[in-house]
Amino acid sequence: MALEPVTAAAEERPSPELIDMTRRFKFAAILTAPLLLLTMIEFFSPSMMSWIGLVVSTPVVLWAGLPIFMNGWQSVVRRSLNMFTLIAIGTGVSYVYSVVATLVPELFPESHQVYFEAAAVIMTLVLLGQVLELRAHGQTGSAIRALLKLTPKTARRISAKGDEQDVDIDQIQPGDLLRVRPGEGICVDGFVVSGKSSVDESMITGESLPVEKDKDTRVTAGTVNQTGSFVMKAERVGADTLLAQIVHSVSEAQRSKAPIQRLADTVSGYFVPIVIFVALLTALIWGIWGPEPKLAYALVNAVAVLIIACPCALGLATPMSIMVGVGKGATGGILFKNAEAIEILEKVDTLVVDKTGTLTEGKPKLISVMTINGFEERDVLRIAASLEKGSEHPLASAILNAAIAKQIIEIPDATHFESVSGMGVIGQVEGVQAAIGNQKLMDRAGIATNELLQQADSLRHDGQTIMFVSSAGKLVGILGIADPIKSTTIEAIKLLKAAGIRIVILTGDNMTTASAVAIKLGIDEVKADVLPHQKAAIIKELQAQGRFVAMAGGGVNDAPSLAQAQVGIAMGAGTEVAIQSAGITLVKGDLRGIESARCLSHFTMRNIRQNLFFAFIYNFLGVPIAAGVFYPFFGILLSPMIASAAMSFSSVSVIGNALRLRRARI
Repeated sequence: MALEPVTAAAEERPSPELIDMTRRFKFAAILTAPLLLLTMIEFFSPSMMSWIGLVVSTPVVLWAGLPIFMNGWQSVVRRSLNMFTLIAIGTGVSYVYSVVATLVPELFPESHQVYFEAAAVIMTLVLLGQVLELRAHGQTGSAIRALLKLTPKTARRISAKGDEQDVDIDQIQPGDLLRVRPGEGICVDGFVVSGKSSVDESMITGESLPVEKDKDTRVTAGTVNQTGSFVMKAERVGADTLLAQIVHSVSEAQRSKAPIQRLADTVSGYFVPIVIFVALLTALIWGIWGPEPKLAYALVNAVAVLIIACPCALGLATPMSIMVGVGKGATGGILFKNAEAIEILEKVDTLVVDKTGTLTEGKPKLISVMTINGFEERDVLRIAASLEKGSEHPLASAILNAAIAKQIIEIPDATHFESVSGMGVIGQVEGVQAAIGNQKLMDRAGIATNELLQQADSLRHDGQTIMFVSSAGKLVGILGIADPIKSTTIEAIKLLKAAGIRIVILTGDNMTTASAVAIKLGIDEVKADVLPHQKAAIIKELQAQGRFVAMAGGGVNDAPSLAQAQVGIAMGAGTEVAIQSAGITLVKGDLRGIESARCLSHFTMRNIRQNLFFAFIYNFLGVPIAAGVFYPFFGILLSPMIASAAMSFSSVSVIGNALRLRRARI
């Protein structure tokens, strides 16, 4: 088979292999059809038919079937026997025997037969199978082509002078201003500068409802603007866009192997030598104990064994389903990093979820500010904002946004800044030592929090995350930050629990706050106050209990636990580190995507098992029939021509079964 291109194309390019194989098949069919007809009507004498068969079948076998023989020879040279080995041997033996019997007939009994028509028909049917297989194989890449077609070829760029001009997307650079008109596709990733509209993001996220876009909201390449018009600023272009990364991810996953493929590979490795041995044994038994003409029976049955036993269906069973399944997931906003993730997800019985950005929106807002020791609210907020200016934590943005909203314009830069993993940050604000973080950070710094503990507990019970703020070694206030639960999270939890999945919240937040979220969602198990390095250890404990664990998260601190879990699931809005550590990425960042991914995993693995069953049972039943095991009892024999047709269409049936996944509802 030809190599798969590493870079996918938006248009379905003509396959050179398919074009060549189609040409060879048509040539073979044109010559084989009249040869088969003449053989059936017995118009010429046997001697004349032998010479006609020699003339007509030679170009069919030696030219049209040349790729088959070349692949068969290469399999022998590389000591990697496969379907081409068996076809080449079977067809070659039939043809060579017939040539010798025609040119030197005195070497054989007077009643001998030739098998030119059998060799020609076998080769023609094998070529037909290859053509059908290549055509069906091309359909498995339809998902990638559909994604690539989403990006428009041109964009309307606004120059520094305000002039607008349509340019090729290859000319777009980060920072360029682009106008997106109603009905147009968005060609690069960026954010809205002015204007307002709704955007159809279903092709990227699987979400059917349009998403409202206004100033400072992000837009993605491949999505389609609806009724309004807006100006956007380009941020990521070309191969850096989310769509390009999705296409790359899908291509990589489709070329990967699932662990179940090892079974097919192992069986195929032993199967071909065994089949060759069975064919030789068949020829020997029929040649010694078979009825007259013994040589004819020995040759026909041995060739039938070689042809019927070709393990092509076995080799296609897994990769075809994986290619279609991965593509199906991509169109629904589910990206599988590799085939192994598809296989393992089906076995998952425990889901560990991070709270911030996974169960919640990941866009926390400052709700409460309480002060002490004579500090004003603006003073506490100013100290907190100074310390958080250098932090990438979601809570930091909530504090900075609140400071901006309070019109605290002068926010000094903190010096001697230090981020304490899982606790908070410390530094100096205008020369005074300050800190913001949880209770553990305050305890570490020796700062008493007794005066505000009661108020802090009250806010925690309300679902707020509490951060203590200190200055000059004294507590100066607390900040209460709330992160709204995603509107789809409750539905997602119900779906997962109905499927029998055990759900565990794993968070660095306080137990009281985490429990408040868990109660709202109906989740019983909560592990709070967990430091980043402890998350992976907790997952190890669950795995030691025999659980198959999936971890869903999106922060930098989730990367180790995502890697530790049998399947890591990164939320689409998460960090690049988390996405790289995960086996599955949910582009939309919606937990309902986990249940959709589980359904797709189940459908894909069931499809693979069906394919493997068909392939195994086909060979299990076909080889004994071809060898003539049932001949003494029922008089059943299998013609090599019928064996060839059955072998070819078995491969096509496996591909057809895999293509059914495109219609699966997830």
